[in-house]
Amino acid sequence: MTRSYGCVFKANYKETGEIVAIKQVPVESDLQEIIKEISIMQQCNSPHVVRYYGSYFKNSDLWIVMEYCAAGSVSDIIRLRNKTLTEDEIATIVQSTLKGLEYLHFMRKIHRDIKAGNILLNAEGQAKLADFGDTMAKRNTVIGTPFWMAPEVIQEIGYNCVADIWSLGITAIEMAEGKPPYADIHPMRAIFMIPTNPPPTFRNPDLWSEPFQDFLTQCLVKNPENRATATQLLQNTFIKTAKPSSILRALITDAMEIKLKNVEAEQREQDQEDEDNSDEDEVDQGTMVRAGTSDMGTVREAGSLAGTVRTMIKQSDMGTMESQLGTMVINSDDDEDAGTMKRSCDGRTS
Repeated sequence: MTRSYGCVFKANYKETGEIVAIKQVPVESDLQEIIKEISIMQQCNSPHVVRYYGSYFKNSDLWIVMEYCAAGSVSDIIRLRNKTLTEDEIATIVQSTLKGLEYLHFMRKIHRDIKAGNILLNAEGQAKLADFGDTMAKRNTVIGTPFWMAPEVIQEIGYNCVADIWSLGITAIEMAEGKPPYADIHPMRAIFMIPTNPPPTFRNPDLWSEPFQDFLTQCLVKNPENRATATQLLQNTFIKTAKPSSILRALITDAMEIKLKNVEAEQREQDQEDEDNSDEDEVDQGTMVRAGTSDMGTVREAGSLAGTVRTMIKQSDMGTMESQLGTMVINSDDDEDAGTMKRSCDGRTS
């Protein structure tokens, strides 16, 4: 599967049989700074944040070993099912996301790219924050996706943890309506409109409950000084009455079945294409075979398996792997991005 700035591969940790995900991230900044941040991420341990087991560099890419979430992102599920989420489903996902944000903000870390594509679900329906790697790899740019950005981030006037809360409010609209506000216009125009226009609302407010609309209003306050924190929002009625994660299992099962059918259809199409395009014997990599009739009598080595990625994590146990590889992190509040001022989580400006 592919996400922003790289590909994600499913892999097997041979020592334990555990399935992990490995993300390939192009790196465009100082490797020493990234290594520093990798060591800090080992402190993060929350059931609401994707676990990062380790990372390593190869050429100009960072390969990150992380917890595998079988259902993919909330964005994936909406796309596969071709339908938006119900209010109950949104409340459950947002509650877990807020718990993840509360943890990160307590650790004085800002995610800076909250959106449905960066909220992953495991097979049990637990939502987890992910994709801090993009934040690290793009240190020399304003971090985030324009449609989800808080006004103060766009204006570069300094921002703190509550910038994530604005993005979460936009994500709630995305889950309810299938896309964020301004998604139909050019991103550069959206960057101009977000700081100048009133906070966005639902296209059809009558479809949604008063508690949901109240929650959204608290998230989408343009002045960050007056915006609610993650801890405060966890006490909001919309969140406190959220149903358990088990209610998400049906939609996850539905999405995974659709995904499996799509994969099987693609495989059949590929098999047919291979059959049509080649009369040669199919062989495994490294096997010596006799060629087809057109070059009878010659012996050749089969080509490599294009597009296949095999990754082996050879450690005595997962704990050892974590300590030896290090773990990926987001930027902490005392890091400085070129051209961007940030307020720390306690309101200091750096």
